[in-house]
Amino acid sequence: MDGGVLYSIGELARRTGMAVRTIRFYSDAGVLPPHHRSSANHRRYDPDAITRLEMIRTLRELGLDLVTIQRVLASEVSMSQAAAVHAEAIDMQIQVLRARRTVLRLVAKRDSSTEEMELMHRVLRLSEAERHRIIHDFIDSAFGDVDANPELVGLLHSAMPNLPDEPNAEQVEAWIELAELVQDTDFRAGVRRMAEHQASERAGGGRTGLHHELTGYVRDRVTAAVTAGISPASEAAGVIVAELAGRYADTFGRTDSPEYRAELLRRLEIANEPRVEQYWRLISTINGWPAVPSLAPVFDWFIESLHLHAPAGSGKAGQA
Repeated sequence: MDGGVLYSIGELARRTGMAVRTIRFYSDAGVLPPHHRSSANHRRYDPDAITRLEMIRTLRELGLDLVTIQRVLASEVSMSQAAAVHAEAIDMQIQVLRARRTVLRLVAKRDSSTEEMELMHRVLRLSEAERHRIIHDFIDSAFGDVDANPELVGLLHSAMPNLPDEPNAEQVEAWIELAELVQDTDFRAGVRRMAEHQASERAGGGRTGLHHELTGYVRDRVTAAVTAGISPASEAAGVIVAELAGRYADTFGRTDSPEYRAELLRRLEIANEPRVEQYWRLISTINGWPAVPSLAPVFDWFIESLHLHAPAGSGKAGQA
């Protein structure tokens, strides 16, 4: 096309199919400056304006703002740079929209109150670091100023709940429940008692640590007893309790005795905090880890059996 040809806004509109008011808006915004103005002060555009308008329309349909478009057209940033930045912004928008959709579906499912809806929305808006801070604050409040088992404290700090960028409803629900749990004063008090008990054991020279092999053996032995229908009051239970108490004593450098069984009983009763198990269940749900089998039946059976069976030859059956 001859470079001397100039177009009015109306002619540009006919050639591009865009509305006159839209072209005028782009011109006023500076992304489509006129080639010059006529004696009547009417805007006139050269043929390059058609190509420029087509690019503006395409970039606007892709969602780029006018400032970015103007910088692209002025060669201040490359098209690839602008596209990369905008694609990242769209990714963030998608995450926000998906999070909102998850909250709305949960609200509909749970028939939530306004307060609960606001809590769900607030949790999803938190950054990962902010969500982790909630958990670290809980751990520090329970273990921060006592000399508790360092392995356990280290495990708690390392096992952070990591909500995915696109969480499902179950994961969001678990995060809401976890946030409420770690701020519950009764739960914090129960975990604090565990920490203080561990500290007193350490102060008395007792061995502490995470004894996974012992825990696994006790879990399997008691689970088998429960499955077999062995009553905590039975002789068979007494034999199992003697074996398990002996293993505990050996592990912690002690001797099985009525006094030691009383200590073991107290240790198990303090550890038998159902909401600690709930805490780990929620962490697993959020992180997509395999579900951990409940230890509640194991604790209940072992505690009851310890109440009923004293060491052989002690003459204190029925006492711990």
